[in-house]
Amino acid sequence: MSFQNLLIEHKGRIQYIIINRESKLNALNKSTIAELHTAFSDAFKNPEVGGIIITGAGQKAFVAGADISEFTGAGIEGGGEIARKGQKLVFDLIENGNKPVVAAVNGFALGGGLELAMACHIRIAADNAKMGLPEVTLGLMPGYGGTQRLPQLVGKGKALEMIMTADMVTADEAHQYGLVNHVVSQEALLAKAEEILNKILVRAPLAIASAIRAVNAGFAAGVNGYEVEIEEFSKCFGTKDLQEGASAFLEKRKPDFKGE
Repeated sequence: MSFQNLLIEHKGRIQYIIINRESKLNALNKSTIAELHTAFSDAFKNPEVGGIIITGAGQKAFVAGADISEFTGAGIEGGGEIARKGQKLVFDLIENGNKPVVAAVNGFALGGGLELAMACHIRIAADNAKMGLPEVTLGLMPGYGGTQRLPQLVGKGKALEMIMTADMVTADEAHQYGLVNHVVSQEALLAKAEEILNKILVRAPLAIASAIRAVNAGFAAGVNGYEVEIEEFSKCFGTKDLQEGASAFLEKRKPDFKGE
C-alpha cells in the first residue's frame, strides 16, 4: 500500500515506518494518524516482519507535535474525539502490539511526538533530540496518553514538572530520567535501533509478545499483572518454540525459533 505521509522500508525482518512530512517537522495530522494505524496494523499482521523502527524524516524532528491547525473550532466533543480516536488508532495500538517497536528519536519530539515515542516499547535518542510536552502553552494538556505514560517512565513529580512548565529536556536529561533507553550520535541512531531489534529478533517471538502483554498489564487499572503473567507464561508451554528452546539449551546449540 502506498502512503502520502509515510515511507515504508524493509531491512531483513525489520520494518521502518518513517513519518515523511519534513517540511511540517513531521507533525501529526488526521491523515498521518490514519496512515500510521494502517501501517502498524499491517506490520503486526505480517509474518515476515519481526520488529518495527519508527522515526521521522530528516534530522530536525522525530515529530514536532500534532497539527494544531486541525484543533481550531473543534469544541469539547470534537476535542474528546480527537484524543480518543488518536489513542485508539495509534498510541494504544503500538503499546499493545505483538511485536517490538523501537522509536528512533531524531531532533524534536514534542507533544504528540513525545507521546508517540512513549507508546513505543523502546526509545533511542540522537544526541540532538529535544523532548517535551508543551501543550499548556497552547491552553491544552497532553491528550494522546502523555499524562499516563510519562509518569510511568519518569515518575509522578518529574512528569508533573515537565507537563506544567512545558520545558523541553535534552537527550542526556531524558536518559537520566529514564525517558529514553540510550543516547547516541545522530549518525549512529538507526544502527543502534537495529542492533537492539536484531538481538530481540533471535528470541522466541511468541514469548516476546507474551512479555509485552504481561508488562503492560502491570500498568492497567483493575488488572492483576501477576495473573496475566501466569497466563502468558502458561501459554508458552503450548508452543513449539518452547520445545525448540529447551532442546537447544540441552543440546548446547542456538535455537531456531519459528514463532509457532
